[in-house]
Amino acid sequence: MANHTMNTYNRLPIAIDWGQGSYLWDSNGNQYLDALSGVAVCSLGHAHPAVAQAIAEQAHLLMHCSNIYRIPQQEVLADKLCKLAKMDRVFFGNSGAEANEAAIKIARLYGHNKGIKEPQIIVAEGSFHGRTLATLSATGNRKIQAGFEPLVAGFLRVPYNDIDNIENVAKLNRNVVAVLVEPVQGEGGINIPDPAYLKQLRRICDQHGWLLMLDEIQTGMGRTGQWFAHQHSNIVPDVMTLAKALGNGMPIGACLARGEAANTFQPGNHGSTYGGNPLACAAALAVVETMTKEKIPAKAAKTGKNILAGFAKALAGQAGVKDIRGHGMMIGIELDRPCAELVGIAAQAGLLINVTANSVVRLLPPLTMSDSEAKQLVSRLSQVIGDFLNTKREDAA
Repeated sequence: MANHTMNTYNRLPIAIDWGQGSYLWDSNGNQYLDALSGVAVCSLGHAHPAVAQAIAEQAHLLMHCSNIYRIPQQEVLADKLCKLAKMDRVFFGNSGAEANEAAIKIARLYGHNKGIKEPQIIVAEGSFHGRTLATLSATGNRKIQAGFEPLVAGFLRVPYNDIDNIENVAKLNRNVVAVLVEPVQGEGGINIPDPAYLKQLRRICDQHGWLLMLDEIQTGMGRTGQWFAHQHSNIVPDVMTLAKALGNGMPIGACLARGEAANTFQPGNHGSTYGGNPLACAAALAVVETMTKEKIPAKAAKTGKNILAGFAKALAGQAGVKDIRGHGMMIGIELDRPCAELVGIAAQAGLLINVTANSVVRLLPPLTMSDSEAKQLVSRLSQVIGDFLNTKREDAA
């Protein structure tokens, strides 16, 4: 059969047919342990019964109406998220990129309301915020920007985890209105900042009247062992974006805000046709309720710690492994060489992984992964990485 989809992905020759928990099966009946969970999306695993039931029941009642009317499911979800995050209001969209677009627009309008004609947002090198024109302009990755110039203006780029650089920007630029960063850089290679980084950002933003905007699209919803990664630092941002795991596979994004930022948008300033429709919100409510009931963030903290310790032991002394790092169930194994081919090699071994930043094996397993599945992940992947590195060394010799 001819393939008429646009050539936008380097897909593996695997057609995924169905999933259950931490496992996926392809159309040929091959089983895979999923250590990527749809890139941090299916944090409750595949085909979770509570989410599936919520979607089925809501689909029989009402899938979509319009934001012209009140949507009860949206209001309940907004209330739950605001209580969890200590925020005031939520705008719902369909994706992480849309959530970040909303955050960028809030920052710009916030600046204009203060008389700043050309508001600037500080962003970080190595970041990833999406692929729309504004969010790819904010992203610190030249590869995804190339060919789409002219980029959207209004972003000042600084090194990640570098407070001194931001302090210098504050002295020189009076048009800054916000800082937008990830609490942990995911696409950038699982880059974990210093423990005081977010607290220092909070202090600087308070000092200068800037909005602290945190992209928690990959780190949020329990991934790092807290509901939201910034909670490890005991701070609260002014704006926070969510998506991915919020719907466990049902497309939904959210931009949360508090204080002045929460009241910046007025009717007509922003909108979304599908955003926050009954079906998406029913799925997200099931996710939030399940994560609350089953204490998923705490489970992620424990399982992630065990996985990290397992890799540290299994790969100890392995030549070619530069670093093993993680925060909850957000884990990176950095090698001393490009290793994109490991994705296909691991798949042949029945394991689904990802490689980012050219040389970092990125793992984002379901937060519901059992202890035995976690041990299986460590064992299989350590063998795959060891064979890969040893073979490359033999070839070089």
